[in-house]
Amino acid sequence: MSRPGGRRAIALAGAATLAVATALLTAPPASSAGTVTATCKKGSDWGTGFDGTCTITNGTGSAINGWRLEADMPSGTSIGNVWDATKAVSGNHYTFTNASWNGTIAAGASTSFGFGGSGPGWFTSCTVNGASCDGSGTPGGDTQAPTAPTGLRSTGKTATSVSLAWNAATDNVGVTGYDVYNGGAKAASVTGTSADIGGLSPETAYTFTVKARDAAGNTSPASASLSVTTEAGSGNPGGGDKVVGYFVDWGVYQRNYHVKNIETSGSAGKLTHINFAFGNVTGGRCAVGDSYADYDKAYTADQSVDGVADTWDQPLRGSFNQLRKLKKMHPGLKVIWSFGGWTWSGGFGQAAQNPAAFAESCYNLVEDPRWADVFDGIDIDWEYPNACGLSCDTSGPDALSKVLSALRAKFGSGNLVTAAITADAGSGGKMDVADYAGASRYVDWYNVMTYDFFGAWAQQGPTAPHSPLTSYPGIPQAGFNSADAIAKLKAKGVPASKLLLGIGFYGRGWTGVTQSEPGGTATGPAPGTYEAGIEDYKVLKTKCPATGTVAGTAYAKCGSEWWSYDTPSTIRGKMAYAKDQGLGGAFFWELTGDTANGELISAMRGGLG
Repeated sequence: MSRPGGRRAIALAGAATLAVATALLTAPPASSAGTVTATCKKGSDWGTGFDGTCTITNGTGSAINGWRLEADMPSGTSIGNVWDATKAVSGNHYTFTNASWNGTIAAGASTSFGFGGSGPGWFTSCTVNGASCDGSGTPGGDTQAPTAPTGLRSTGKTATSVSLAWNAATDNVGVTGYDVYNGGAKAASVTGTSADIGGLSPETAYTFTVKARDAAGNTSPASASLSVTTEAGSGNPGGGDKVVGYFVDWGVYQRNYHVKNIETSGSAGKLTHINFAFGNVTGGRCAVGDSYADYDKAYTADQSVDGVADTWDQPLRGSFNQLRKLKKMHPGLKVIWSFGGWTWSGGFGQAAQNPAAFAESCYNLVEDPRWADVFDGIDIDWEYPNACGLSCDTSGPDALSKVLSALRAKFGSGNLVTAAITADAGSGGKMDVADYAGASRYVDWYNVMTYDFFGAWAQQGPTAPHSPLTSYPGIPQAGFNSADAIAKLKAKGVPASKLLLGIGFYGRGWTGVTQSEPGGTATGPAPGTYEAGIEDYKVLKTKCPATGTVAGTAYAKCGSEWWSYDTPSTIRGKMAYAKDQGLGGAFFWELTGDTANGELISAMRGGLG
């Protein structure tokens, strides 16, 4: 969730109007005949940050299978977000390897990946597949295949997924990745020595093998096979009926969405909880995000939930007072104050250094006598613990547990403590670098952000649904779908009842697209009302009606624009999945994206029962 335009709205987009500084990684020509070369360029550079792309060109006479670009970054400069590649960092040394879908480059062809960074520096000592990026060196004509991986084993399983691990293979130059096979079909491509295979059937035996590959495209023999039988299906255990919606404090400005709209749309009666977003995290403490919108803005009678105008001398006004009125009209409705979000998650690193002091500050703010009756607990939206979001966090894998433990100890059992968490189920991804299972002991539930998997931050595509429920042939990145995220969290030990499925009340889109189905190329983000590449459902339903579905969500092609978003129909399907998995319910980002009569929230409520 981001502030103000959607959780993963790339902050670099705001720099598009700034001066563009172009810098080449290598001074020589972009390619040399007979070699694999790479050229990296900056796009936008605004002094404290930049975005850029690297293009790998196959100048040889045959296709290559797999690529690896390595470079150093000077002190004070770092790479954060990366798309269309996998990133690994050791000190100031960065390694980028191909995604599952762009590792094969035909003779004479090219592929690219993009990234965003901070600081004034740039890459040095670039190599691609072990040779200089400018083509002046060669990897030595590597023809030796890696050894076969050993020790293939199952580390966990559910009715629909199996977690695998194995011992690393060896190679004369270096192993760049592994391919996992389910029978004779490739099920996953990863860079580490573990993988989670989803989309399986209950009580079914599967046979897995693993092969290693190196930068030259040499592939090892298969490992010894492993047979695993999935767990029994859950039948239809039902699930929780929580419907949690985010109300954003900046919505009262340009969007003209107020607490009263929750009531007039009919949404208030369908919600169980409202997450008020966002409070700030700064200086190791919780802080108010927007004092005017939150508790100072005066509402006239026609703007107010109950038709009573604010007075100049009343102690509490703004959205807080309107929420108080809404709760009186709906006694069962709970309100939770959410802190952080995409923009303000950078403050959690300092908070993690002294969790007790952070929890104390949050409690004192949430329980301030002026509005203590408004809030029923606290929500932490940390994007992302021990990983990179808008900035990179290095607090360690146990930081989230420490913060949530301190919050639970301070807020006690009488208040709700929840957290919005990553849905990155890729091998070695964000879900693997923090202890989400251990931290789950301290929360009432997790809001799993199962949306924004794909979007026009990858400006040239491929087009893909931003909130796929399941995987599908051609999905740009393995593990980037809701079912895999839920399966992985359950396999790690998080109770299903503590997981809420995330729904986006908006779409993400590209322009310059000619292909109707997913997987097309594009020229950039489609225009949006508030931000390029993102648009509310209430606009898209008439501007660009759905033309198809894939992986449990909808997509639309209108003119040269391609959008993906959820509709009432696809939401009902996702709610059926949530019930079948025994989840605690669902949540959505965020209220302003729905129609005036609450079409999407009605589908959520109806689907969960």
